[in-house]
Amino acid sequence: MRDSIDFNTKSWAIIFMIISFVFGILARYYWVYWAGGYDEMIFNDQIMINTNDGYVFAEGARDLIAGFHQPHDLSYVDQLLSKVTALLYFITPFKLETIILHMSSVFSSLVVIPLILIAKEFKKTEAGFIAALISVVAHSYYNRTMAGYYDTDMLNITLPCFILYGLILAVIKKELKFALIAPIFMIIYFWWYGSSYSLNLALTFMFLLYIFIFDRKNLTLYKAFVLLFISLMILSAYIKFILLFLCFYIFLKTDNKKIIASIFAICFLIFAFNGGLSPVLSELKFYATRNSVVATTTQLMFFNISNTIQEAGKLIDDFDLFMARISSHTIVFFLSLIGVFWVFIKNKTFILSLPFLGLGFISLFAGLRFTIYAVPIMGLGFGFFIVYLCDFFNIKKWFKFAFLSIVTALAIYPSLKHIYEYKTYSVFFNNEVKILDKFKTMANVEDYFVSWWDYGYPIRYYADVKTLVDGSKHPGDYNFLVSSSLFKDQITSANLARLAVEYTEREYNSHDDYSWVGKGLLIDKMMKDYNASNIDDFLNMVSSKDFKPPRKTREVYYYLPKRMMNIFNVITYFSNIDLKTGKSYPEPFFSYAYALEKQGNEVLLNNGFRISYDMKNIKINSQKIAVKNLFVTEYENSKLKVSEYNFNNSGVINIIYMKGSGVFVICDDVALNSSYVQMFMLERYDSELFEPVILDDDVKIYRLKR
Repeated sequence: MRDSIDFNTKSWAIIFMIISFVFGILARYYWVYWAGGYDEMIFNDQIMINTNDGYVFAEGARDLIAGFHQPHDLSYVDQLLSKVTALLYFITPFKLETIILHMSSVFSSLVVIPLILIAKEFKKTEAGFIAALISVVAHSYYNRTMAGYYDTDMLNITLPCFILYGLILAVIKKELKFALIAPIFMIIYFWWYGSSYSLNLALTFMFLLYIFIFDRKNLTLYKAFVLLFISLMILSAYIKFILLFLCFYIFLKTDNKKIIASIFAICFLIFAFNGGLSPVLSELKFYATRNSVVATTTQLMFFNISNTIQEAGKLIDDFDLFMARISSHTIVFFLSLIGVFWVFIKNKTFILSLPFLGLGFISLFAGLRFTIYAVPIMGLGFGFFIVYLCDFFNIKKWFKFAFLSIVTALAIYPSLKHIYEYKTYSVFFNNEVKILDKFKTMANVEDYFVSWWDYGYPIRYYADVKTLVDGSKHPGDYNFLVSSSLFKDQITSANLARLAVEYTEREYNSHDDYSWVGKGLLIDKMMKDYNASNIDDFLNMVSSKDFKPPRKTREVYYYLPKRMMNIFNVITYFSNIDLKTGKSYPEPFFSYAYALEKQGNEVLLNNGFRISYDMKNIKINSQKIAVKNLFVTEYENSKLKVSEYNFNNSGVINIIYMKGSGVFVICDDVALNSSYVQMFMLERYDSELFEPVILDDDVKIYRLKR
């Protein structure tokens, strides 16, 4: 009687794939179940997605389905994710909102396939099954591929795992036909996700290094490397596919080393001529640097946006979070690490996975988003560790099955607990989307919304208008202009908003590409046209009501949501700066909170502040400060009523009590006089400059008159 089951068969591999694939989908369905219980997250009878970036691909798919889009609207109609989504719309009975909600759950769960295939090549398919179960629900992988997380991340790990499988297969089988798998998936990966270039490059040269160290006399592997290098070139996917299969055909017919070397030389020249290393240097510069400012060709110093992106935050000081994001638990992380080294010892081919680990571990210095790349390799490490452990102690039959099952379940438990607790919300709520949907009937597709870049994509999707900034277009000069429009006084705001829109359209119409974006040229041209010798003169000029902005060619609207209070302090960073030196001015004071309880003659707020019951004083960090002005806002018959009380003219703090929502806004005069606070919270606007279009407790929209 056999001592153990042979899992290294095609049948078992398929069974493992089906089980782990379904497991990945079901685990992600929990969020759908939870979110479906809240009407606020449902629009058009469907739960809305939970990632801002997803809306740019949804917009592209929407426009592909419609068959047209406007020039310079920045629609992602050329992106592969948008095209695949549109294709699914046409070949399935589901509506677009349903597809973008569930697409990530299905596509991301495909990562189990290459993991099981890799383990099968190492004759330990059950280790791949364990790795698949652990990886598909690991913290960072789940967070970026959960239901509703409609983004390229749904395949950003699966595709390179297929590349790795192709490389391992090419090395083990040593047949040219297997050398096609990796380059085919590399072309698709680069087409799917432009920023995949760094990992593709690392995998390509890791493959070459492996050949030099372990198998330098194998001509087939050199052919495989050339095919892989073709996939790396910066050319269109269609051209690369043609070159790939052409060279594959040539390599089938010849073993002439000079011909192979000549083909590589030609490919390398094309690679170098097209700036092969530029994408890598650009990515490293963005995520690895933490300068507070960034200079442009005009020598203006703008605030660096990378300082405000959470996913670019370093993890060197939070190793527990680093381990949890990769392996969901500290113990699993260390066992996985041991397993990885164990696999390296038993199967040297696994060294080809080092670029995954390198990119994942670089998150300690470059940002938490990169932890996701280490997930599948560490998952394999854990799977191999416990399988090798069973082999080491010669555990057989059902004892082995029970041991593997129990340990795997314990390893997965932290991830399932995380999934239960990770209850993220949709990007916008129902009422906000209803307002945008209503506004779409009022505006023209060539009109602009002025709002922060966090809201750019969903605004374009639901309102079908243009925006100045969004999740991918947010260079320093644009952020300065939009931040100023929200943070500065209403005159400066109005003039800069009109300038930004009109000059943006001029640049679109005078260039064939967008190479001018982010170089400070927009403000530079404004200064030249208005004969301003320096930036200070120009800003003083636009702060005057006598300033003559460009002729209006389209309408400009302000989108001011309540949720902007969460990031208002961050928004101010980008315009509260000396553009000549890059030094920030004193930070305005702005905070908001809710009342927790009454304690004696004070009201305790959830940010630790204490307000006297008569609202005339506030304690901040135990320091008692006199309140200058109190504003109490409440809605009566759908109209905002503002009651103002002046307590102390020498005070430095103002309080806005938004009675309907129970929010206390505590701010200084600088923040109080900003366009956002005045127009959203108090509905006080200069009637010569602005006209209200929609006034709601959640969102206020104004039209710029001049």
